[in-house]
Amino acid sequence: MQSLQVLIPVFCLALLGQACQDTTTTTTTGTKDWWQNAQFYQIYPRSFMDSDGDGIGDLNGITSKLEYLKDLGVTAAWLSPIFTSPMVDFGYDISDFFDIQPEYGTMDDFRALIKKANELGLKIILDFVPNHSSDENEWFKKSVRREKGYEDFYMWHDGKVNAETGKREPPSNWLQGFRGSAWQWNEERQQYYLHQFAVQQPDLNYRNPDVVAQMKRVLRYWLNEGVAGFRCDALPVLFEVEPDANGQYADEEVSGLTDDKDDRNYLKMDLIENRPETIDMTYQWRTVMDDHQRIYGGDTRVLLIETYAPPAYTMQFYGNRSVEGAHLPFNFNLITEPAKKGVSASSIKTAVDNWLLNMPAGRTANWVIGNHDQRRSASRYGVSNLDAMNMIVMILPGASVTYQGEELGMIDGWISWADTQDPAACNSNQEIYEKFSRDPSRTPFQWTSGLNAGFSTASKTWLPLAEDYKTTNVETESAAARSHLKIYKSLVELRKSSKTLQNGATKYDVVSENVFVVKRSLSGSPRIILVANLGSRGITINLDQFDTTLPTHLTLKIRSLNSSKAEGALFETNGLSLAAGEALVLSDS
Repeated sequence: MQSLQVLIPVFCLALLGQACQDTTTTTTTGTKDWWQNAQFYQIYPRSFMDSDGDGIGDLNGITSKLEYLKDLGVTAAWLSPIFTSPMVDFGYDISDFFDIQPEYGTMDDFRALIKKANELGLKIILDFVPNHSSDENEWFKKSVRREKGYEDFYMWHDGKVNAETGKREPPSNWLQGFRGSAWQWNEERQQYYLHQFAVQQPDLNYRNPDVVAQMKRVLRYWLNEGVAGFRCDALPVLFEVEPDANGQYADEEVSGLTDDKDDRNYLKMDLIENRPETIDMTYQWRTVMDDHQRIYGGDTRVLLIETYAPPAYTMQFYGNRSVEGAHLPFNFNLITEPAKKGVSASSIKTAVDNWLLNMPAGRTANWVIGNHDQRRSASRYGVSNLDAMNMIVMILPGASVTYQGEELGMIDGWISWADTQDPAACNSNQEIYEKFSRDPSRTPFQWTSGLNAGFSTASKTWLPLAEDYKTTNVETESAAARSHLKIYKSLVELRKSSKTLQNGATKYDVVSENVFVVKRSLSGSPRIILVANLGSRGITINLDQFDTTLPTHLTLKIRSLNSSKAEGALFETNGLSLAAGEALVLSDS
């Protein structure tokens, strides 16, 4: 493995709250590449649209709704895994990386999806799951049998013999993400294998060059099928610490965060997450993307990385002066900071600081408020703050990422223990499962107020619908004079038309206790100002506390659903009243 250069964070020269320049990269022609201001939209295929009435979403269902994505202004749709799988973890346990899960469709269906997307000018991005496979994958079966070339394809170990009891025990105290030991004994092979997630998801061994080569073949296969890139799943756990001279793995230290000894957070995880080798592997995958474009032409093929990690580690995924890395390491700060401190202007400012003030020069920011692993954004932030959060994502510089339903204000569905599907919850018990379940954010997409919210004609859908589907759905919100959906579409239209939002400098701060303000400015173009009251009470603010160069009056362009102000009207910058949860996008022209 090549040596890694540790990146020194590049900080804006201004003080916090002062003008922070957008450091987004540009192409040699001075224009941005397609992904740098893109609207990425995550589709959870199982819950998006069912075309055949079996209660499960599928590829033909997605194809039938591509016009909706086009109308939203989406640039690229990222599909959660669609590959052959026993569905223990709903597609994140892959038994064949080169084929489609039958309940989702066929390769012909996938090719039809790509063809229709191309006709509409939409790009399709696939989920790449590199850390593990299903235990039903032929690679794992061959590895169990120690077939030539597959002996060390996975992470195998003899374990340890307890000196007191004489019994064999796991190699270390490492814990999996779905509760319990990360090691599982295989009777046929007479060894333990590592699984960072479910028992049925054995970890691939990336210290084996054959594994590295095989997974690059996976990438090239789907690139040849016409995908525009990949979102790479669960990157922090790709590598673990190497064993010591005696072939033994060290135990993790206790974190002190919880007394639950089955919970992964019980341990520090310094040895099994965020290893430097993972950074290097990302650089190698970027080379695969660039080589494909160089050979076959066309638009940039992008690499998006999932990593919940400290800034000093995350920012290295971007690359360095000598090598290109991921185009976009996903930025989850708008999820993690409010989770720690509550939803407030200060927690949002901290989230933005922690990205923009650490991002290497010449790179592109991105903003995420939800995904299939988190409770829905409207439930976490509160419905009253949803429009404000969507505005923040759209007004800040760089790319935006939307999880299906965030444009509607969909909230968590309630899932009973009997209906629970998520292995993270099923591995617990009836008393505590709701703490771990990701099912509430995976309920079927809400298209109409009719049968099964227009998602399926089945008598029963794979997960129950969320209770609000009769009022929160595409049909109802499209017909309404004002709705979360229409506000979302207005934000996307503004991003596409505003040179300021595409290329302008960025300044942001907290004003008057709990109001978050962002200014985007570009010489020769109108300034755009976002004002969001994230507090629980109304307030009147003076914007000259934020920026003395603003004019005395600003024009209201877009308002949150809970605002009664008139769009197109002028409002004084000083003495601007805001209701609780009210958010406004204003301009000086």
